[in-house]
Amino acid sequence: MVWVLSVKGAVVDTVDIYSNAMQKSYKCVVIKPAAYKHKKERFPVIYLLHGYSGWYSNWLLKVPALKDLADEHRMMIVCPDGGYSSWYLNSPVDTAWKFETYIAEEVISFIDARYRTIPDRTGRAITGLSMGGHGGLYLGFRHAGIFGACGSMSGGVYLRPFPKNWDLAKRLGDTLNHAANWESYSVINIIEKKPADSLAIIVDCGTEDFFYNVNHALHEKMLRLHIPHDYIERPGRHDWAYWSNAVEYQALFFSTYFGKNKK
Repeated sequence: MVWVLSVKGAVVDTVDIYSNAMQKSYKCVVIKPAAYKHKKERFPVIYLLHGYSGWYSNWLLKVPALKDLADEHRMMIVCPDGGYSSWYLNSPVDTAWKFETYIAEEVISFIDARYRTIPDRTGRAITGLSMGGHGGLYLGFRHAGIFGACGSMSGGVYLRPFPKNWDLAKRLGDTLNHAANWESYSVINIIEKKPADSLAIIVDCGTEDFFYNVNHALHEKMLRLHIPHDYIERPGRHDWAYWSNAVEYQALFFSTYFGKNKK
């Protein structure tokens, strides 16, 4: 079933996407630009991930201007549900949680099959806030054949410093018996396995954010590893005031990437 809401030029669909991996359906917001009504044109897609305790419509409810960004940049914005605390992983300790498979494979397949997307990595970007910032970079690096660009806003890019927070132990196991998971599932270490395909990367974090130190450390490590990326740090906290502004920078970054790779 598809629910359709037309606001200004953009059209917002809410769809159900079934996960074979998890045997469950999750809802997803799909924002189509006004230009989508031109029946022949195909559009690039930004996959925009919510944070811990968020849900599929979280981004749109908090930042209605996403519709304007879709229109301005002539692109689709897709906001899938990542569960309350999935961290966008296939959990090594709980086989019921397979959100890496769900987002990187099942959601992509659904959207490409039902919408006029550019079904190629050059037409796909993935990013998000907080837990979703981790997901954007984690999935971007691990699935560079699917995503040509990736990003993070206030991302939890290193998990080990936060052993008692945000259900991380439920996804990774405790730090005593499963210590390796806390390192191997963290973005700050994932980047060491640079993908063969080049990625356009943007990382953004406020200087008053509790994730600031790990984001700055990620930036420094990417410099040492000679991984090209855009890095933004500026005054701001871990809140929607920051993310509603940050997403404008990210949309412009990805729009520029899509424009350079337009066929």
